[in-house]
Formats: sequence, C-alpha cells, structure tokens
Amino acid sequence: MPIDPTQPYDDANIFAKILRGEIPSKTVYEDDWAFAFEDINPQAEVHTLVIPKGRYVSWDDFSAKASDAEIAGFVRAVGKVARMKGLVEPGYRLLANIGAHGGQEVPHLHVHIFGGEPLGPMIARR
Repeated sequence: MPIDPTQPYDDANIFAKILRGEIPSKTVYEDDWAFAFEDINPQAEVHTLVIPKGRYVSWDDFSAKASDAEIAGFVRAVGKVARMKGLVEPGYRLLANIGAHGGQEVPHLHVHIFGGEPLGPMIARR
C-alpha cells in the first residue's frame, strides 16, 4: 500500500527493523551512513536496496533534513555498492519511489539498484 511521505517516521517499518537486526537480511554493504542488502523479491538479476541509517521517510525528507555528511555518505554508499556489484560498465538503474504516485510502499528512504541485464524502458509506456 503506497505511503504518504509527509507523515512522521514510523519506527515499526520493515527497514527500521532490518537496521535494528530484528529481521534478517542478506547484507551487501554497511558503513556509518548506509546499509545495503538484497531485495527479497528481486525484479532484476541484480536488485539491491540501499537505505540510510537515519530516520528518513523519503528522498524529500532526507534532502530537506539530513546533514551534508549524511547525504554525501549515503550517495557514496550507493555508488560503492554499484561498483562492488560490477554494474558500472554494463550500466544499471537507480530507483527511489516517493509517495503514492511514485509507488513508495515502505516509509523509510531506500534506493533500488537494478542491473545485471537489459532493463527495458524506464517506465511503462502509455
């Protein structure tokens, strides 16, 4: 169910539970700013999620409230994960869903990294 990204952060969301170790995940990368893990329902050969460790509902929330260090650390982590996965040369896609129209389902900012195969059009054709 799509979420409203203007609502306060919900500590009961699944990614908060993953960060706290309450729900297991297949860790890909972790540093002071970000945590990356494999999606449990992959939509491409490579489908990895990268989340900030801070309590941010969406990209909008993060870009408005995160410190410069958090933003830089998170963006660098996304790039590092893509390089670790060997995706730079063949190419990959980043996706961050925001709000109902964007299809956001978890109220914690997350970036999907898709790759390992041709991904087709960016959005469904009308």
